[in-house]
Formats: sequence, C-alpha cells, structure tokens
Amino acid sequence: MSSTRTAARTTGVGYTLLVTGIGQLAFPGQANGSLLPDDKGSALIGRPFTDADGEALPEYFQSRPSAAGTGYDGAASSGSNLGPENPDLVAAVAERKAAITEREGVSPSDVPADAVTASASGLDPHISVAYALLQVPRVAEARGLSEQKVRDLVESRIQGRDLGFLGEERINVADLNLALDDQEGE
Repeated sequence: MSSTRTAARTTGVGYTLLVTGIGQLAFPGQANGSLLPDDKGSALIGRPFTDADGEALPEYFQSRPSAAGTGYDGAASSGSNLGPENPDLVAAVAERKAAITEREGVSPSDVPADAVTASASGLDPHISVAYALLQVPRVAEARGLSEQKVRDLVESRIQGRDLGFLGEERINVADLNLALDDQEGE
C-alpha cells in the first residue's frame, strides 16, 4: 500500500512540475498571471477607471459593468444570475444606458449591449470595438488629442476572434488605457 501512495505522490508532483514547466516555457505571460506593467493589475481581469466616488474618469475608456462583488472582485467572480426580464436587471440596464447616453452624448440606441451588461464572470477585461469607438470623442477631448489619433490607437488594439472564428473582435480596456498614457509621454 505504501508503494502505491509513493507512486501516486511522485506522479502528482512530476505531473505538476511538467505542466508548470511547459507553461513557463511556452506561455510565460499567461502562466504568471498576465501582469500589466507597473503593478497595474492583470490583463485577464477587468477593472474600473473611476474616481473615488465611482464616477467615470473622462480621460479613460470605460470597462464593462461588473457583477463580481463590489466590482471586479476576483474573490466574488460571478454574474448576477438575473434573467433578462428581471425588474432589477432591467432597471440597472436602463440606468447604465442613461448614464452612458449622457456621458458620451449619443442616442440610447447607439449604446452597445456590452456597455450596459456585465459578463458572466463579472471580470471581463474586454469591451466590444463598437463600445470603444463610441468613447473615442470623449477620451480625445479629455486628453487634448485628435479623434483620429485616439481612433487609430483603438484600432491598433483590436484583438481578433479566437481561432479566427470564435467570439467577436474585442479590445482589452486596461491595455488600451495604458497605451493612451504612453501617448501622453510622446
């Protein structure tokens, strides 16, 4: 019986070391949490770009809403589990749409769904290309940049569909905002 336990432990440790080694060699960024420069979080987890009162910072692209705890809380990862006709969800979506309509100066019909709904995990770091492009005029004005320069930056950050056909094109908001901060240094 003890030789079986020893073999199981050896196999368990060996497998763990093998998988960790392959991860470190083949995908070091992902294996180490896809950390962003200067301790600005992880590229895998969304985060808010708001002031201390929770108001959107005009010079930054805004992320999707989060249903994880108090917002982008990795320990409370989950969606709201509210159905599409739940009065609380309908009210939250309407409130978010009104806020975005006012902040971006657009018609409510121009607000993409991902701008007003949380992802299944509540931690999604991506927004749709449509939501990013909707925010270009505000961000350009707040930063004193041309809309074309900001639009070009957005377009340079578009991530394609997984495997070329799964999902939609998307933009990592933290990556985009870091690139914007780098633009100011030029």
